Amino acid sequence: MWNYSEKVKDHFFHPRNAKVVEQANAIGDVGSLSCGDALRLMLRVDPVTEVIEEAGFQTFGCGSAIASSSALTELIIGRTLTEAATLTNKQIADYLDGLPPEKMHCSVMGQEALRAAIAQFRGEAPEADHDEGALICKCFGVDEGHIRRAVMENGLTTLEDVINYTKAGGGCTSCHEKIEQALAVILSQQPPVPIAEVAVERDENWRAVEEVIAGLRPHIQADGGDMRLVAVKDKQVTVALSGSCSGCMMTDMTLAWLQQKLIERLGRFVHVVAEGAPVTTSEAE
Repeated sequence: MWNYSEKVKDHFFHPRNAKVVEQANAIGDVGSLSCGDALRLMLRVDPVTEVIEEAGFQTFGCGSAIASSSALTELIIGRTLTEAATLTNKQIADYLDGLPPEKMHCSVMGQEALRAAIAQFRGEAPEADHDEGALICKCFGVDEGHIRRAVMENGLTTLEDVINYTKAGGGCTSCHEKIEQALAVILSQQPPVPIAEVAVERDENWRAVEEVIAGLRPHIQADGGDMRLVAVKDKQVTVALSGSCSGCMMTDMTLAWLQQKLIERLGRFVHVVAEGAPVTTSEAE
């Protein structure tokens, strides 16, 4: 059973702007009655300022679809088309205090309807009709462009994610392979996420510990392992073990060996731990 926020329930039972806008000059249609979800978004836009003066919708779908459509109209009335175009499906879901993952496609449907309405108002040519190369899911009429936008804007990485956000593949499942292939291509084209470099203060203590480790590493490497300094903080030194040292039964003896060498070098007590090891109360103190 899905959990719905009070705002979702409110917008379902008391939808805002569920009406036909008689003087609409921007209309966006998405979905279809045959697939179980359909939305018509109607806007009355000032032709000079492009401010959305009135918005209404008609939707055929579940409670989340009605609530998402209602929230969408509330979010865009009074905005210019340029401002409204920046609205994301996540903002629609956040406005409703969240949607179940399986219902996120309802917020995406609202975003797609807004996109279509803006394109119609500006006289932009609609996207080419689906063909065998572009259409991914015949059951719900979802093409690769729809999937691409959902993946890029929401950080989707799995088939289940795509189904939840677009409904593609949620019917007969015959398009699952196509979805996974499209997803692989989309993800491969994304720029790699840069790994933030962590600035480490290499003070005198750090350098002293590094020198001791450098003296021990040849012996550790001779047995197929390795050791790298991670942190020096107060009375604790953290190291990363790799190779044969990772998970080795002799790990405790290796750490004790390093600890003794450090105590001799620094002239004070220090505790050596492996990266990822749980910290006890005494160690934290």
